[in-house]
Amino acid sequence: MKLSKTTEYAIRILCFMASNEDKIHSAKSILEKIKIPQKYMRRIMTDLSKNNFIQSTHGREGGYRFLKSPDSIFLSDIIEAVEGMEKYVGCILGFNECSGSNPCAMHNSWVDTREKLFQTLTKTNLSDLTSPSIEKQ
Repeated sequence: MKLSKTTEYAIRILCFMASNEDKIHSAKSILEKIKIPQKYMRRIMTDLSKNNFIQSTHGREGGYRFLKSPDSIFLSDIIEAVEGMEKYVGCILGFNECSGSNPCAMHNSWVDTREKLFQTLTKTNLSDLTSPSIEKQ
């Protein structure tokens, strides 16, 4: 299962910021390093700000800075902030009424994988991912 483009960009932005977490990062520097459309980045940054991961400051020396430590921001938190976790923890075939008592054809195969994915997303934080290689070449 692949992460959505929105989630991918949000994680890449926050990993870039986490590599120097005490710095105020300008929108320009983020755009130059992450190479995403400016309008798309603004939307993601708004979602991240609304969820209190980062704070925006305006003016000549403005930019974005962390409100939370990268150690306390987990992949599941980021996904929930920008798109919601439903597609990662729900039925793989998209059924609303899929459960142990009313399983879809893939339910039994998906249950263990879904649980492992959920554990990975809830236990992996930004500090675990901080690396110079996170920037897309």
